[in-house]
Amino acid sequence: MRWLLVFLLACLVFNGLQGWLRRIGLGKLPGDFSFRLRGRDWYLPFASSVVLSVIAMLIGMML
Repeated sequence: MRWLLVFLLACLVFNGLQGWLRRIGLGKLPGDFSFRLRGRDWYLPFASSVVLSVIAMLIGMML
């Protein structure tokens, strides 16, 4: 259950920072999906979430 909450929180953060993250290269990975539904743009960053999780894990292991 906790992983679902973390994933939903990551999706909200990615949606809010979508423009900035695309400029640094995240959001364009093969596992990231964006689509338009009912006049809104939706962004599901599956691959970017994994990349950022691995980076956070590596930083956590070094501390």
